[in-house]
Amino acid sequence: MLTDRACRQAKATERPYKLGDAHGLYLFVMPSGYKSWRWKYRIGGKEKRIVFGAYPDVSLQEARDLREAASRELRRGTDPAVDKRQKAAAQIARAGNSFEIIALEWHASQAPTWSTRHSALVLSTLQKDVFPKIGKLPIDAITTPLVIEVLRPIEQRGAIETAHRVRQRISEIFARAIGAGIATADPAAVAAKALARVPKGKFPAVRTAEAAADVLRSVESTPGHPLTKLASRLLALTAVRSGVLRLAQASEFENLDGPSPLWRIPAAKMKLVLERKEDVAYEFLVPLSSQAVATVKVAMAFSGNAPLIFRSIRHPRKPISDSTVSKAYRDAGFAGVHVPHGWRSTFSTVMNELAGEQNRVGDRAIIDLMLAHIPTGISSNEGAYNRAAYMPRRRELAQEWADMLIRDLVPPEALLIIPRR
Repeated sequence: MLTDRACRQAKATERPYKLGDAHGLYLFVMPSGYKSWRWKYRIGGKEKRIVFGAYPDVSLQEARDLREAASRELRRGTDPAVDKRQKAAAQIARAGNSFEIIALEWHASQAPTWSTRHSALVLSTLQKDVFPKIGKLPIDAITTPLVIEVLRPIEQRGAIETAHRVRQRISEIFARAIGAGIATADPAAVAAKALARVPKGKFPAVRTAEAAADVLRSVESTPGHPLTKLASRLLALTAVRSGVLRLAQASEFENLDGPSPLWRIPAAKMKLVLERKEDVAYEFLVPLSSQAVATVKVAMAFSGNAPLIFRSIRHPRKPISDSTVSKAYRDAGFAGVHVPHGWRSTFSTVMNELAGEQNRVGDRAIIDLMLAHIPTGISSNEGAYNRAAYMPRRRELAQEWADMLIRDLVPPEALLIIPRR
């Protein structure tokens, strides 16, 4: 058997040579003077060799320990050389596959199917909420408790919908890693049960801008009357109550060709106590996005000189029925998923989530104001003030919502064409 002294004193010659130890282990000396530990073994009737490392980086005793470990693998029927290559490849993959690297690859693969704005929001959420906690970790080292550590602060700031959405994105990232053989399980899958439930409103409603756009697209591509589709679109864009929309008159819309288009809804049509319905101070002002203006103009032109823009087909002097738009949603396959009144909840959820993601704290009260949520006990003077309060910001939010909702939909003129079954 070799000694450490013999290993140190081994000199290079013109030809490579071996210094044998025991059980197939030997020191291989190259003409350059490089020395390495090698082990000769047989598996499946074939002679093979495995290199354990350079001497003196790997000492004689360490080489013997490595030989013994490889012998145990061989006795179990595993080829030590193949096992070594697999472990080395896994280590390299592990070092180059942090969660952040895989997440960015996932984002890049999804971005072509998203709008530019949505793509930027998803990346911003990952950078702000996820990467600081688990971004640098090898993806296969991330556990369910670590995922919950990411999600809990999001949940605690009131963005429950965002927490669920981030968990879903983490799951999709793990699905990519599992498909590439980098990870074997999705620790985010069971984390959903550890989060608070998303609050459910009285009316079924979708809860993301993407789902909202899909609702409109489906409703508008399903055969139906043009006025029903125009009413549905304006309802979605303005998030007013459906009863207010059905009674909309051309005289209520102002400055449609100007810089500040407005829908002035009389107090009598609002959801108010009786005395406020008779008070002009409680009329409600709805700033109109460019998409809402276009929809109103098409609906007015279609209705001609009728007092009501969204008139009944059978009774021109009566408004469109409350059940007409609801039926259109059911026909499009959204029964129990989304109803016309649900646009108010969808608008509130999406815009409040956005306010939370971008730290726009002041927007929350303005969003409530846009939904005509007036606290009980408010004075008449306060009501007069609130009807026009924060109008520039309300107009910006209305346009932001419309841009998300209508980004890939046909112009309102196209809704006048009734598709054939």
